[in-house]
Amino acid sequence: QVQLVESGGGLVQAGDSLTVSCKVSGRTAVNYVMAWFRQASGLDREFLAQITWIGAVRKHYADHVQGRFTISRRNSEDTLYLQMDSLKTEDTAVYYCAAKRITNPPVLTYTLASQYDYWGQGALVTVSP
Repeated sequence: QVQLVESGGGLVQAGDSLTVSCKVSGRTAVNYVMAWFRQASGLDREFLAQITWIGAVRKHYADHVQGRFTISRRNSEDTLYLQMDSLKTEDTAVYYCAAKRITNPPVLTYTLASQYDYWGQGALVTVSP
């Protein structure tokens, strides 16, 4: 079992940068894939990026955020990050971190919300024009 708590959301202007964080607690020394999703009002939850939680760092990004968003981890602080640059009004959404328990390597890409086992409560990011 793992608990996820996001922080760092807020109101920013278009073109700004913002980093949201996800504090991981519970069974942290376990092989997970960690990911960021977002959900805008009236839309489905959308995959943004994933990263391996322990061992070699392997990342995968959704095409539409590649080069603009950066996922990273700091295991010493049990924290996952999503740095977002050049924010646009269409980035306005609730941002969620998620964890998928990996029991059988290799690690694949997991872009569906239904593939993840644990979720945080979300952090609202609002980008004004």
